[in-house]
Amino acid sequence: MSTTTRIIDGKEIAKNIRDKCRLMIDDLRKQQNDFKPGFAVVQVGNREDSNVYIRHKLKAAEEIGIDARLVRLDSSTTERQLVQQIEDLNNDPTIHGIIVQLPFDSVQTIDANRIANTVSPDKDIDGLSDLNAGLLSHGNLDKCFVPCTPNGCLELIKSTGTQIEGATAVVVGRSKIVGTPMFELLKHHSATVTICHSKTKNIQDIIKQAEIVIACLGKPKFIQGSWLKENAVVIDCGITSMQGDNGKTRLFGDVDFESCQGIASWITPVPGGVGPMTVALLMQNTLTAAQRYLNTYSPLQWNSMTYLPLALEAPVPSDLEIAKKQIPKDIQQLAREIHLHNNELELYGTKKAKIKLNVLERLRNAPNGKYVVVSGITPTPLGEGKSTTAIGLCQALGAHLKKNVIGCLRQPSQGPTFGIKGGAAGGGYSQVIPMEEFNLHLTGDIHAITAANNLLAAQIDARMFHENTQNDQQLFNRLVPTIDSKRKFSPIQQKRLNKLKINKTDPMTLTTDEITAFVRLNIDPSTITWQRVVDTNDRFLRKITIGQAATEKNFTRETNFDITVASEIMAVLALTSSLGDLRERLGKMVVASSRDGVPITADDLGVGGALAVLMRDAIKPTLMQTLEGTPILVHAGPFANIAHGNSSILADQIGLKLVGADGYIVTEAGFGFDIGCEKFMDIKCRYSGLIPNCVVLVATMRALKVHGGGPKVEAGTPLPPEYTQENLPLLERGTQNLVKQIQNAQYFGVNVVVAINRFKTDTQAEIDLVKRIAIENGATDAVMADHWAKGGSGATDLARAVEKACLQKPDFKFLYDLQLPIEEKIRIIAQKIYGADDIKLSEMAEKRIQLFTQQGFNDLPICMAKTHLSLSHDPSLKGCPKNFILPIRDIRASIGAGFLYPLVGEMSTIPGLPTRPCFYDIDIDPITEEIYGLF
Repeated sequence: MSTTTRIIDGKEIAKNIRDKCRLMIDDLRKQQNDFKPGFAVVQVGNREDSNVYIRHKLKAAEEIGIDARLVRLDSSTTERQLVQQIEDLNNDPTIHGIIVQLPFDSVQTIDANRIANTVSPDKDIDGLSDLNAGLLSHGNLDKCFVPCTPNGCLELIKSTGTQIEGATAVVVGRSKIVGTPMFELLKHHSATVTICHSKTKNIQDIIKQAEIVIACLGKPKFIQGSWLKENAVVIDCGITSMQGDNGKTRLFGDVDFESCQGIASWITPVPGGVGPMTVALLMQNTLTAAQRYLNTYSPLQWNSMTYLPLALEAPVPSDLEIAKKQIPKDIQQLAREIHLHNNELELYGTKKAKIKLNVLERLRNAPNGKYVVVSGITPTPLGEGKSTTAIGLCQALGAHLKKNVIGCLRQPSQGPTFGIKGGAAGGGYSQVIPMEEFNLHLTGDIHAITAANNLLAAQIDARMFHENTQNDQQLFNRLVPTIDSKRKFSPIQQKRLNKLKINKTDPMTLTTDEITAFVRLNIDPSTITWQRVVDTNDRFLRKITIGQAATEKNFTRETNFDITVASEIMAVLALTSSLGDLRERLGKMVVASSRDGVPITADDLGVGGALAVLMRDAIKPTLMQTLEGTPILVHAGPFANIAHGNSSILADQIGLKLVGADGYIVTEAGFGFDIGCEKFMDIKCRYSGLIPNCVVLVATMRALKVHGGGPKVEAGTPLPPEYTQENLPLLERGTQNLVKQIQNAQYFGVNVVVAINRFKTDTQAEIDLVKRIAIENGATDAVMADHWAKGGSGATDLARAVEKACLQKPDFKFLYDLQLPIEEKIRIIAQKIYGADDIKLSEMAEKRIQLFTQQGFNDLPICMAKTHLSLSHDPSLKGCPKNFILPIRDIRASIGAGFLYPLVGEMSTIPGLPTRPCFYDIDIDPITEEIYGLF
């Protein structure tokens, strides 16, 4: 009895798949507006048959809306060059799939298996890598890419209505591309499968038993109709060009199509059967890869985030003991968990990595998360735990409330680390780990700043020396040397000419006067504000004399060192928005004035570009983690009493994009609100354009009692009993400082949550008193936080209070308009934030205001340099001082950073070492290389 053989129309089924692909693209764009899926085809040589296949793929991609790229390499391409090209595509976030066109048309020997395994598994849309093959073999179909031709065959079988489960199937051919994966697919769909190949005996008898036959052996018309079981479904993957009976060239499959008529129930034609399905499913695999990419790298909920459990102990061990007991996650794992791409990381070992700025381009249209800044009341010399609170809050939001959260912290200076304060990695069970790496060299950013700063300092003195010892022509000959009979200005020299309004590019055309103007900076030594720096507390560098060697020809001058974190380059790093912006800011830094009062910049000295080169890696934030495995970005570390005291804008911007709309960034502003957080609002937020959702104001009973009139607190000495025993009257008097700092935050229209950083001696009555007064005076909430002893679990109430505060939209405003006169901006800060009656300008400060106004620097924000131990200029005045005049001793300009900084009273810009620095306790085990004594 003859069977009606029906044709399986691969073109029509493929069309339906392409229509489905268009809907998939619509869905991808709903997730990310500007998203465009893309794949690349890598071709070696120029085989015409390969060109035909590639054209089909590119055309299908264009019709569907996929961005397809052809990378054609010539036939001389080596295996190494091909591997490098594929690695580049692996790291390209706009490419979601990679197809390596086989066979290679190369005069070189290229290992196709090595090339297939070079393609990143998440971009292997052909499914040819060993990893994909292994996943397919184990039945993990949702985690791999099924090769397109076998998957197409499966869809064609399904289209006939044939039940695959329990059916007898034969795959003829065992190639890695079709036969073997086809066998695995049918196996996982519960067919009983046999695979035949060139060594198979009695192949006709085996095929005769099959209800489903897939031919993929590459031999035209090999399988005859007489070999088939009646009503078998036949899928023909073969395609060979050969002459037909009429002498014309045509395409033939592996099955003798005519002899199968009346025997097979369904059969695919050649062409028009499997071929269109292969291309359509390649498009579908591309979109699957794109969706996986979005799931992995978009700022959605971090579903793969793992947290590190804490083994809490009582009493709480030392910070270093706690840190050493916790094994951090591999930094690449953490990066994947927060949806960072491999090409956005630069690894520094296994526990820290720099984040490249290209992540901002990828996430440019992603929404920002909530922006939380941790500040505090006026601290004691012991510190009140702002960093610890910020870290504990991050651990609570992340590990316990399961929110996307990133902490943004400053890099600690080695001056305090080896001086009296110790490190800044937090404390107790709220720390950044590895804490010894955090507190020491980290990724070398501070060293880069030291090198850049001192290069500029060296050039200032060298330039004055050379101008003092050479005439104009000698200077010109050395600044613009003749090389190969030609003189040429460097780009930075051309920039100086443009500044001088000398619109010439040929050095030979400059007049004598123009040469003089070009080569003579005429720096006035008395106006030099740029100092050398070192990241060490060294009091004996506060005043030095340089140029005492005979070679300097009696060119000596008094100068001094600052600590590195006080360098303007540190402030520039913290306030920059890109590498280009960094370069411009570095070049604009004013280091002195000429004898005619003209500001002299780093670019005038020819060194701006070199400074940017030294800072090339330092501009990238460093990724680390807390004790509970939540991410931390460490970047920049300006002091808050002599600079603006905040971590970088770039770290905040990257973090806000990575956490997504429902996530949180927790950053910290140095010292009390009057110091670091006022500058956060008026300087950092002006330049970043970001608005905080909430201020967390940290208070301790100890500091409040100091402000109530308690005995002096000093590091290294036991606390007086007033601080370890309940004393409500003393505490209540001290809350005047807390009330003032809440008021200061309210000037900016931002909600305030008071965090009471708990010490073991705090009583419930003391906590209740502080909470009541804080809320009565405008705080959104006041919460006791026990994160030092309990980690994130001790700060969950604080985290919930922050969540609630962030739901209310801030009514943000700056404290002053930039266009106001310099003196008036200083007065507003002094009167509103510090509570001063007025300011008093020294004669020097008045001269500076006049000079800076003439030089065009009036409209810059103000960065007050004053003691952090009092709201006033006098560190001995605690609480909320009244009836005082704020003395302004001097005003300096950080033009590259973009602010003016008045010096309030006497301010040291490099600390000294105490009698017993903490390095007495720091050492290393020479056998295990373990560090001990850090805190």
